[in-house]
Amino acid sequence: MLIHQVEVFGTQVDGQTRCSHYHSAVDIIAIKFKCCGQWFPCFKCHAEYTNHPSQVWSKAENNTTAVLCGGCGHQLSIEEYLKCASVCPKCNSAFNPQCALHYHLYFES
Repeated sequence: MLIHQVEVFGTQVDGQTRCSHYHSAVDIIAIKFKCCGQWFPCFKCHAEYTNHPSQVWSKAENNTTAVLCGGCGHQLSIEEYLKCASVCPKCNSAFNPQCALHYHLYFES
């Protein structure tokens, strides 16, 4: 699905990047996966739509733009996302704070 000029892949993705796995009001981010450069709402969608393992962005790559706000389309750097306290710095939309439980799947700690 094309969301704010970004193609986001996944299962039942809506216009704010929610998918069949994570679909609460605050599940509005997509992540660009290092391994393939494609955007997905979550690691489960990546696993379903690709035939390769995901890779974790290293700390040295924290300036890479890799997170999309499904509310306004702002693309955040990894560092910006990790420091945003679960609020989009551009539109103030709330992100799911529970996503922090999955950071290790996307970003080196």
